Amino acid sequence: MGQQDVCRLLWRFSSFKRTNIILQHLRMSKHTDAVGDVLLERKGCAGVITLNRPKFLNALSFSMVRQIYPQLKKWEQDPETFLILIKGAGEKAFCAGGDIKVISEAAKAKQKMSQDFFREEYLLNNAIARCQKPYVALIDGITMGGGVGVSVHGLFRVATEKTVFAMPETAIGLFPDVGGGYFLPRLQGKLGYFLALTGFRLKGRDVYRAGIATHFVDSAKLRTLEEDLLALKSPSKENIANVLETYHTESKTDQDKPFILEEHMDKINRWFSASTVEQITENLRQDGSPFALEQLKVLNKMSPTSLKIALRQLTEGSSKTLEEVLTMEYRLSQACMGSHDFHEGVRAVLIDKDQNPKWKPATLKEVTDEDLNNHFKSLGSNDLKF
Repeated sequence: MGQQDVCRLLWRFSSFKRTNIILQHLRMSKHTDAVGDVLLERKGCAGVITLNRPKFLNALSFSMVRQIYPQLKKWEQDPETFLILIKGAGEKAFCAGGDIKVISEAAKAKQKMSQDFFREEYLLNNAIARCQKPYVALIDGITMGGGVGVSVHGLFRVATEKTVFAMPETAIGLFPDVGGGYFLPRLQGKLGYFLALTGFRLKGRDVYRAGIATHFVDSAKLRTLEEDLLALKSPSKENIANVLETYHTESKTDQDKPFILEEHMDKINRWFSASTVEQITENLRQDGSPFALEQLKVLNKMSPTSLKIALRQLTEGSSKTLEEVLTMEYRLSQACMGSHDFHEGVRAVLIDKDQNPKWKPATLKEVTDEDLNNHFKSLGSNDLKF
């Protein structure tokens, strides 16, 4: 073999190697991107979950749910892990919800993902509620939908002045899921019903006052709070609660401000005690105050089907266990995947952003009891199982 041949061979080998390295790198970066969406680390006495998609406001993707669940189970069994802490990356959000656009596309294409996503997300919500280790959620920034699901069922929820809580699902033809049918009707009076139907946003200390957060801490103190929690030696639930309580007591932000809905609570309790959405809207119309008319305007924009689903979901959920509620919500999720309003809501709010959904049926009167009953029907062998 001549020198030229050797050179050619070497060149080919190195270019092959180069191509391989590039391919390997691409494979890795694709892999690490998905893995990087959520960071799962053991730090000090804790397992730490960081939702790591700040560009997408840490929205929950299917791959994130699939990574968090088994790790949560592992930490629960690990004698060296004493608490589990969850937080969001970036300045803006804890978690703004689920990856709704992707789910809508999958459902329209009849892909199994729209069944699997809700199934596994709800199993994760239930695992958090049943977690044997104290679970601490730092809900700093936007916390909506799926973000509420991975926080509200845990033992401790820490809000800050940057927290924005909402369950805005009726605006996209869905319903306040992730166990909303369980925790919302258990809030004071009819507050949960009001939040579920209107998607009203609670901010800062009001998230604590409403009973959604267990503690309120200044955002600037979160890092030292986290360090103090991770530095605990074999802490008990009480030790963790004491640290949170200390930080909570220190915070003076908005301490003297009344709860934003305080002056309206008596009326909210009256209006939302009605057993039908039609009666609730009639109550608001009859009241005629600026606040009542503002809520009426909001309800008139929502999917009529979603409003009726949500009211029944909360009414039934008020006397069910969380597992029974999630079973019911899984049925509802699958009915919504196959119906018009969810995909239309996603189009209007998230894709075209014209904020002008064309609901079908378009009015409350046209949503029949039969329509409603079909949403709540058992899925037989496809029902959610724990």
